[in-house]
Amino acid sequence: MGAEGSLQQIADEVRGCTRCPLAATRTMAVPGEGNLVSDVLLVGEGPGAREDATGRPFVGPAGQLLDELLHAIGWEREDVFITNVVKCRPPGNRDPEPAEAAACAIYLERQEAALEPAVVVTLGRHSLQRYLPGARIGAAHGRLRRSFTGQHVFPMYHPAAALHQASLRETLFRDVRALPAALLAAREQLDAERPRSDAIVVPSSAPNTDDEQMTLFEERA
Repeated sequence: MGAEGSLQQIADEVRGCTRCPLAATRTMAVPGEGNLVSDVLLVGEGPGAREDATGRPFVGPAGQLLDELLHAIGWEREDVFITNVVKCRPPGNRDPEPAEAAACAIYLERQEAALEPAVVVTLGRHSLQRYLPGARIGAAHGRLRRSFTGQHVFPMYHPAAALHQASLRETLFRDVRALPAALLAAREQLDAERPRSDAIVVPSSAPNTDDEQMTLFEERA
């Protein structure tokens, strides 16, 4: 089964999931969406009210800011894959509880396996803790890290945080401008560690204002 089939199967399972109590209070589960061959996986914390109503990730005010961040480096949300640590809205937009994140972990693990991203962009501290346990977002944001499982991780603040703390908006834009270079570095390291003959990486010739733009996906045989 290819990535498209695997991700569709995961999405179908998420929509019918009853693994934790969040299933009883959700309107719609939010499996995630995006480019099935992207090298970039964005992982937020959990759906909000707008996401719960539509079944789509990052479509509320935080999603609008996320779109702005991607546009700042010449990317669109269709260029990446976006999901969350938990796939159902915690009541009142509270933080996901550890048991809820654990119940959803199998779905995120399978999404990672299907996508094989070069970089996982964590949005917020709960997403960060999944990949870099014990890391503090204030110290980790904006720099490429390596998780204990070998994944390349690029931590960022959650866009919603900037809606409540205006000073973080500038930080988010500064960090996202470092993402294309981090993606290139991760690709180069992965290629050096395990050469992949089926990958054709084509950097864009058009420069961004701060970083060189690049395509986010591969052509697979």
